[in-house]
Formats: sequence, structure tokens, C-alpha cells
Amino acid sequence: MATAKTDPKLSALSTEERKTKTYEGLTREQLIDAYRIMYTSRRVDDREILLKRQQKIFFQISGAGHEAIGVAAALCLRPAYDWFYPYYRDRALVLALGATPYEMLLQAVGAADDPSSGGRQMPSHWAYRRLNIVTQSSPTGTQILQAVGCAEAGVYLRNHPNVTEKASGDYRQFKDVSFRGDEITYVSLGDGTTSEGEFWEALNTASNKKLPIVFVVEDNEYAISVPVEVQTAGGNISRLVSGFPNFHFEEVDGTDPVVSYAAMKRAVDYCRAGKGPAFVHAHVIRPYSHSLSDDERLYRPDVERQRDAARDPINRMQMFLIREGILDENSINKLEKQVEDEMQVAVDRALEAKFPTPETITNFIYSPDLDPTSAQFETQPVFPQPAEAPPADGKKTPALPKTMAELINATLRDEMKRDERIVVFGEDVADASREDYLRKKLVKGKGGVFKLTAGLQMAFGSDRVFNAPIAEANIVGRATGMATRGLKPVVEIQFFDYIWPAMMQLRDELPVIRWRSNNAFSAPLVIRVAIGGYLTGGALYHSQCGESIFTHIPGLRVVFPSNALDAAGLLRTAIRCDDPVLFLEHKRLYRETYGRSHYPGPDFMIPFGKARIVQPGTDITVITYGAVVPRAMQAAQRLEREHGVKVELIDLRTLNPFDWETIAASVRKTNRALVAYEDSLSWGYGAEIAARIADQLFPHLDAPVRRVAAMDVYVAYQPILEDAILPQANDLFRGMKELAEY
Repeated sequence: MATAKTDPKLSALSTEERKTKTYEGLTREQLIDAYRIMYTSRRVDDREILLKRQQKIFFQISGAGHEAIGVAAALCLRPAYDWFYPYYRDRALVLALGATPYEMLLQAVGAADDPSSGGRQMPSHWAYRRLNIVTQSSPTGTQILQAVGCAEAGVYLRNHPNVTEKASGDYRQFKDVSFRGDEITYVSLGDGTTSEGEFWEALNTASNKKLPIVFVVEDNEYAISVPVEVQTAGGNISRLVSGFPNFHFEEVDGTDPVVSYAAMKRAVDYCRAGKGPAFVHAHVIRPYSHSLSDDERLYRPDVERQRDAARDPINRMQMFLIREGILDENSINKLEKQVEDEMQVAVDRALEAKFPTPETITNFIYSPDLDPTSAQFETQPVFPQPAEAPPADGKKTPALPKTMAELINATLRDEMKRDERIVVFGEDVADASREDYLRKKLVKGKGGVFKLTAGLQMAFGSDRVFNAPIAEANIVGRATGMATRGLKPVVEIQFFDYIWPAMMQLRDELPVIRWRSNNAFSAPLVIRVAIGGYLTGGALYHSQCGESIFTHIPGLRVVFPSNALDAAGLLRTAIRCDDPVLFLEHKRLYRETYGRSHYPGPDFMIPFGKARIVQPGTDITVITYGAVVPRAMQAAQRLEREHGVKVELIDLRTLNPFDWETIAASVRKTNRALVAYEDSLSWGYGAEIAARIADQLFPHLDAPVRRVAAMDVYVAYQPILEDAILPQANDLFRGMKELAEY
């Protein structure tokens, strides 16, 4: 009920003039509706708190104190037109955009019909496909780079309108694409989140590209218990970001809905006009603890909490409505009573809602529509007639087979011709960012440190192939936002050793978007990564493996070809499939003589999860992948030549999924198994394969399962040390021989 007690001094305006008066463009009706939403937001918080104390829900985090800026933002934006990446305090924004208290309470109880996640996400993690509110997660600030990618995608779609058309046979059949010519992207965060590096990376890219995105920092002066002056140099983020060019900046009292609306409208208008991004710094309060898992009385004295209470946006809005003669106290009481009645109905319905059943747990880890392990992705190579070129002696000779690097480039080129949704970016992938150098033929062009993207920018333009900052989270986060909108980014991380800044995006965002949103959103894309050692001088930071870290992530496909033909077929499958794919390319194999091939044609694909039997055998099964394949082949050939032992050599090709059926059939035949991998022996990928063989095929084994892998140490620079650290053909030979003799 209304608590404001005022003796309003109404202006000398007449009754009719007061009815038509507007406030920064807001009508009386809009202000009344704004208060209704603000009050509803607060009451949803309060009811959730009560339900948590009654142990009917399991977590609560509130948007109290943030209601005014949220409603003001929603009044300036367009649901299902603009795109939204809110954070957990944005309850009022989400309600104002069209979500209902009942839907929010469904999430609180973890109901099967919760539209945000089907009971998979905790409360206040918004996802509403019909409103363009993109699925949100808990890590601080990981949504910001995705919002930048979403805004980039909108610009791209505006310039490439034909890409909205669907196509059958690949991910496009199941990925709707839509855009509006003047759409903008909203992203919000707390003041504590401005300490995250991804925040600064996002501002940098938005500024450079003049993107139509509004950043809203809702500053309640605390990040759980850490005050703003500890988080932010000088205690004010606006001062720190003011030097970014192309931005429109606003700093505003975020507890005043009228003032907030005016600031948001200026920011939104600036973005819609195509002038660049906007930054709104809203000073709000946090009248409740961070969450019900926190007790702010342990670190905030009563005097400070009382000071905040005097700025409570609910009370301020009540006083404003009464002072301006828009509503009287009785009208406010009536409005609030109506909200309470509607709330009770929503609570009762939510408490009766059905819970998700255990058999649904694995739904939507991967695409339910397109299975990259299916026969749909099994096509035969069509090798063109080799081109004949006259050498110096005048005799014609057939063209030579191509390297893995050349076939990856050719596959990218053909797929980009086929699918205009594909964009390629990363560090150094462009031919030259200063395009004038290319036009004037002052430079030849780079195209990646390994030249795998050479010529693509010149062939397809700088809006489809471009360089990114040296910031791996920036690359993966932006690509995730683009893929959510329906583009197909094929991005490059220059070295596997430097992938770790992107780990939050790679673990907590990209692979889980489909599952956590219960299939409302997805982000199929390809991340190409140069990996591995055997480089003679690569040392610690250019020779690393660690693929098991990524095969441990549900929702992420992991591919690791060992030869040129497989690389071409698997890359095409990766691009056309409907899941995110980590595509690992061994640097040593890029231009090796081993595994070269002619180009297999523009439709050649290899299904995921289908191993290749490199060499059939009867005595030992050897399971491996990547650069260990040719070394295992050398060892197997020597073992047969010197001891008559026939090795069945299996190249896994894809690590998630992997081909258990082929492994099992081989081990049942040979009764001996050795798993070889380049990563360190302990806790490496091969350890899981070995454990599964021991667990499920023990009755068929005539010897213990053996592993041959790298030492549990970093790869050293000196070649003598590198050779000792990584598994060599001689190590594999000894391991196979000992296993055969067991």
C-alpha cells in the first residue's frame, strides 16, 4: 500500500492542463503504468523472498532499487524489435518489455513450463525469445561481448539482406534470422562488473565500429560487499570511460524514472540515428542484500542503509504522482491492491506448476534438429581432373596433392561462396586491415600467421573477413552474439596456448546457451585453433595441447583431424552443423608431406564420431589422433617389419563425439589396446578412452590397457628436450612391442 504522506502543492495549472501535461515526453498514463510495473517488480521480489523463507523456492536475488532505470529503458526501447542482454537486477525492465510475474515465478520454482529455462536456470536469469531477451547466465559481465556481437550482426544483416533467407541441408534450415534497419542492442551490468576485462574489450570494439548498442551501468555502489571505490579508480566509472570516441555519455539519478527516461531517450536516439554507441551510468540503490545468501548488515551500517532508503524509487514515484496530481493516495492504494491480487493468482498458479522430469536432463545439449554424426554428413570426395602445367622441359605433369593448410583454405573459400552468413575473423586473419594498401597493390596480404585465410578478405570483402583485437574473449564472445542472431562465424584463435582468456565464454556461455535456454536460443559457430608441438623451437607457449579440457564441456563438439582430406571434410561438417565446434588444427601437420590430398570438391563431408581405420591389423589396437597418427604409423610398420606384429591403427578424427563402436570392435578382435596422445600422460584425453576400455571391455583383454603420451611437464624450447618430452615413434614402438609381448 502507498506509504507516501505528502501535502502536495499543485501548480497553478488548470485541471485540463494538468491532464495533458507531459514529463520529458511521458504522459500521465505512461507514468501510471511505469509505477504499476515498478511496484509489481518490487512485489515479485518480496514474494520470492517470502517463498524462499518458506523453502518453496531455492534462490532469490532482487532488482529492488533498480526499478526506475529499468522501466525508463523499456519505455525507450522496442520488445521483439531491439535486442536485450540484461542482468539479474533488471526485473523491472523485463516486466516492462512484456514478461509476466507468473513467468518469473515459474523460474523461481523451477517449473517445466518456465519459458526462460525449463527449470535449468536460477531465478532472475532472463530469456524470452518472443521479446528478443537473450538467455542470461551468472558469470559477471559475460553477456557484454555477446551484446556487441549481436549489434555487429544487426549491422551485417542490414548490409546483406539476402542472408535472412533459409536454406535446407544445414544449420540455416533451423536458424531464423531477422533484423530491423534501425534496431539497437541493450546491455546492462552492475558497477562491479566494470572491473572485468571483457567490459573494456566490449567498449573498445563498440567504439571502433560505432555500433548501435546502449551500455547501461546500474551503479548501486556495491558488488556484494565490495564498495565502488575499491572496484573503480576514483569511484566513478563515467570518468574512466569518458575518453572512448564515438560514444554518447549520460550520468543520471537512476532512482528517478522521469530523469532516467530523458537520459535513456537521448542515448537510444543517438544509437538509432547510427551515430555510434551510448553509455548510461545510472546511480541507483540496493535496499536489500545482494541476495538471500548475503547479509548486508555485516558490512553496511544502518546510517548508510537509511540514506539509501530515502532515495527508494518506489517511494519517490509515489510522491511524484501525488505531487503532480496524477494520482491521489486512494488511487495508488487501489492500483497496488490490484497488483497484489494479481500477484496472489500468479503465486498460486506457479506453486501448482509441474516440475521437469529427470528424463529431460539431456535434451538440447546439442541440436535436436541436425545430427552431425548422421549419414546426411557422409558424402564421397569428388576429385577434379588434376590440372596440367607444362614444366621447363615442355612435358605435362599432373598437379601435386595439396597440404592440409591449402585444403582448409579452399574449404573456407567454397563455404563462403555457398553461405553469405559466414564471417571470418580473428587475430591476423585478414589480408590487410588497411585496405588501401591492397587496392594500391602495395602489399601482398597476410591471411593468418599460417596463411590459412590468405586471399579470403580480397575475395569476399572486409565486412566478411577482418582482424580482431588481440583479445581472445573478444573474439569468442562477439562470435557467440553473432551466432545467436543467425550468422555463422568461423573464427580463429591464433595459438591454442593463448585460448585461455576466452575460457569463460568457451565454458560458461557458448556451449551451454541452447541447454540453459531450453532450446530457445543457440549459437552454432566454428572456432579454429592451431594446436600442438613437434615444432623444433615452439617452446612453452606455442606447443601446448590440452584438448581434454574442452572435451569435458557438454555442448561443444571437438574435432582434431590428422590429414588434409579429413580436415577438409570435417571442417565443412563443422560449418554446416547446428552446434558450436572447436576445430583443432595441428601446426606440424599444416604442410607435412604426410596426408596430402587433392581437393575433394565443394560438398565433401565426414560425419562427426566416425573414426578412420588407418591400417587394419589383428594383434594390437592403437587409438590415437592428430600428429601422433603418422608417428604411430611409423612405429606400427616397424613392428610388423621386425616382429610380425600387425597393428590396427585407429585415427579418432573427432574427440567429442568419439567412435566407441569402432574402438570396441577392434579391441574385441585384437584383445590388446594402446592409447597414444600428445598431451601430458596424466589426466589427458587418452586416459578416458583407456578407462572406458578397461571398464567395458575387460573380458576381452589379454593385457593391461597401455598409454603412451607426453611427460607431465611443459614443452621446452631446446629440440633435444622437446623430443624427450613429446611421444616419438620410438616411444610408440616400445609401447606396442611391450604390449604384444605381455
